[in-house]
Amino acid sequence: MNEINKSAAFWRSFPIFEGFSKDTIGEITTIVTFRKWSAGTVIFQRGDEGNYLIVLISGRIKLSLITPQGRELSLRHLEAGSILGEMAILDGQPRSADATAVTATEGYVISKRDFLEVLARNPPAAQAIITYLCGKLRETTEQLETIALYDLDSRVARFFLATLRQIHGDELPESANLQLPLSQTEIAGIVGASRPKINRAILALEQAGAIRRTEGIITCHIGRLFGIAEPDDE
Repeated sequence: MNEINKSAAFWRSFPIFEGFSKDTIGEITTIVTFRKWSAGTVIFQRGDEGNYLIVLISGRIKLSLITPQGRELSLRHLEAGSILGEMAILDGQPRSADATAVTATEGYVISKRDFLEVLARNPPAAQAIITYLCGKLRETTEQLETIALYDLDSRVARFFLATLRQIHGDELPESANLQLPLSQTEIAGIVGASRPKINRAILALEQAGAIRRTEGIITCHIGRLFGIAEPDDE
């Protein structure tokens, strides 16, 4: 690894390591292995043993489920700055979803045994992991709430806002540009709709002045997106 990837700032940019001390991060850098996956590679499947986690540094990985009828449910698309596979190494259960490299992808792999040994030697790191997992649970709750309680225009608006927060944090600017690597079919899988309905919802957001599409760039009007994402029922 080069020097920048050894730095505490680099590792703390991943939420799971945010609360780790400099010494603990130093230990983490000694147990990682660099890996590459080509586009289309199935990294792991639901039911596989969870014996490592992945720190994603470039590319994109899709987490999905396949129904007995062969239908795919897209759960999430992960990009640089994300972690995957951590749940299985922490609770000892099998993988809960399939992970597939959508594009050429690079990351660091940390084995279950090595990671748990680091946590055992550093109790404050274990507390930081608890905080991280609670945040993940809240995200999942919000995703389920979005699908269950909001109409499609609101769900798509909330999707845009959630994607922008991944880039800008909770304090969003008045206006922001977004270049989505996802197709409308992939967005449909995330918000629980068909591709034609997603297309209509995006057109509705354009007509409302919440977004503007220009040569692959989506310019987002944050206030109007919030107005659609949280409609006034009165």
